[in-house]
Amino acid sequence: MKRPFIIFYALIIYTLMELVWWGYMLISLQPARTGMILGEGSMFIIIVLGGAFLFHQSLNKERRLQHQKKNFLLSVTHELKSPLAAIKLYLETIQKRSLSKQQVDDFVGKCLLDIDRLNDMVENMLLAAKIENQSYTFPKQEFNLSVLVDGIVNRLQINKCDLNQQLINAEIEPKIEVTGDKFALTSVVTNLIENAIKYSQPCETVEVKLFSKGGKVHLQVADHGIGIADEEKSRIFERFYRVGSEETRNTKGTGLGLYIVKQVLDKHQAVIQVRDNRPAGSVFEVIF
Repeated sequence: MKRPFIIFYALIIYTLMELVWWGYMLISLQPARTGMILGEGSMFIIIVLGGAFLFHQSLNKERRLQHQKKNFLLSVTHELKSPLAAIKLYLETIQKRSLSKQQVDDFVGKCLLDIDRLNDMVENMLLAAKIENQSYTFPKQEFNLSVLVDGIVNRLQINKCDLNQQLINAEIEPKIEVTGDKFALTSVVTNLIENAIKYSQPCETVEVKLFSKGGKVHLQVADHGIGIADEEKSRIFERFYRVGSEETRNTKGTGLGLYIVKQVLDKHQAVIQVRDNRPAGSVFEVIF
């Protein structure tokens, strides 16, 4: 991407030099019109520099997008290979070794969790593609959001810490009804909770709250993880964008989750707010 910049700025410099030269020549030939020549020349320079700035911004955005797409492909490759390798290992172990029913059930359960993870990722990519090319219609119906959130919490619940500690603490007000696209909103809730778990330290608690207040429905997902810098809060909903630098990041992900969240909520006239948690972490709040 450096070559287009070099060519572009060489042309800009050449154009400005030619403009100055011709302006000098015109003033030499018609000194009485110096004011008009300088005025029109200045206006032309402003237009050229303004166009150059906008073009520079566009090229920078395109370069950043291409870089993020490259990182996305690398991330997807890793995200696909890890669960597939785990599933293969579990199945080969079941096939080659004599295991107790409890061990088989444990391995099958782990395979199902990895399959759910793969399914979530594939659904994210398909939904993001449909949103991008505007082929998804967001069919709406009335449904129980409390049941939906509770089901997602139970599916994503992790019990691998000391004393069988539950990592997701949920406070879900019952019988909250909303009208919307149930499939797309399932993706919203799943992405928010998975993000909170992903960016938290092992065995850190994630709080999920669903309640109605003042005629509005609130969904809060809070973590005690690494948090989000103020300068990144405005960018986290961009497609392929991920918090942190590529060199130091060690969390999994494709950069599509929060992009889908924002696009789906916009279609439902809902808003999402991000604020810092205390003493550490982030709070995402959706208001319907």
